Amino acid sequence: MSDHPRIPLAGVIGSPVAHSRSPLLHRHWLRTYGIKGHYIPMDVATDDLHQVLAALPRAGFVGCNVTIPHKVSVLALADIVTDRAALIGAANTLVFRPDGKIYADNTDGYGFTANLRQYAPLWNPTSAPAAVIGAGGAARAVIASLLEAGAPEIRVSNRTRARADTLRAEFGARIVIYDWVQAGNMLEDALTVVNTSALGMVGKPEFRVPLDALSARATVADLVYTPLRTHFLAEAEAAGCTIVDGLGMLIHQAAPGFERWFGQRPEVDEATRAAVLGT
Repeated sequence: MSDHPRIPLAGVIGSPVAHSRSPLLHRHWLRTYGIKGHYIPMDVATDDLHQVLAALPRAGFVGCNVTIPHKVSVLALADIVTDRAALIGAANTLVFRPDGKIYADNTDGYGFTANLRQYAPLWNPTSAPAAVIGAGGAARAVIASLLEAGAPEIRVSNRTRARADTLRAEFGARIVIYDWVQAGNMLEDALTVVNTSALGMVGKPEFRVPLDALSARATVADLVYTPLRTHFLAEAEAAGCTIVDGLGMLIHQAAPGFERWFGQRPEVDEATRAAVLGT
């Protein structure tokens, strides 16, 4: 019989997952706080997800992050789903509880607002409409967090109108939908502007929404972080806006999971950003 305590394990499940920066982030925190634990990337096929989740707690895992394509399907496999994850319709953080139950949460919205409050301290979501580009899973998390933060109106535009209409049906009357050809018009008077789409990401189409109507008083955020400084953010900064890149959201959304798994609330600082960037 061993006197050594079991080393806690966590990781990220997705497919593909080799590109994920989460291992860099969590390993940095583990080293910083001297915690004996490990964080592991796991490429898991959709057909294997249920079997893998059932086995992980027995192997010493205390939880995991979930990324594409499993963020929606894990909800049906969890025993406890937070209201936040249910509203967004996806989970990114799982906790394997001592009683054997799987607890599912979504911290993406928290990561989004925490990032803005850190790098745009004067941001006030209650003062004017917000404009959200995109209508995928990230948009759902951002919209939920903006509603919770008190945004009076959230304008949404997506290349496929039907997906945007679904958001209005689910999130309610504060959501106003703009056709994709009118996306530039929804920026007028908006003081929170967010790109939740993959436009402008390395390997994806360029961001081409016209920014002529953008107010210099706006806080502009891009969830894309490869590249860190997107064309969208560069244009917004040139217009006088406060800009916030997507890396901080990635880091902030990870903090609640790390605390639940390893018992330490991690600091989000410049050393953390440098570790995630590999610099």
